[in-house]
Amino acid sequence: MICNPYEIVIQGITEEGRTFRPSDWAERLSGVMSSFGENQKLAYHQFVRPMLLEGVRCVAIDKKLEKAHPDIFSYLIDFARDNQLRVVDCRTLIDEVYPNKFLA
Repeated sequence: MICNPYEIVIQGITEEGRTFRPSDWAERLSGVMSSFGENQKLAYHQFVRPMLLEGVRCVAIDKKLEKAHPDIFSYLIDFARDNQLRVVDCRTLIDEVYPNKFLA
């Protein structure tokens, strides 16, 4: 599965269809809630993670973040709006990428 049905995805494509730069924007944005574990490796938070969808960098945001940390949720959504990035529910993405998957 490309993402979970309980996630919102910010895609690294502008409303004009251009690839958003810099190329590591998704990792940087996901880093808002990341931390270093005991093994000294970066660990993304369970509610925010970078992902790659058909060659497009994205950030997946668990919808639980809106209640757990509304200020961070707003920051992420505002970032997408300010940069004119596409924000879409994961269910919509699944339908776009796999349009006939659930047809009998």
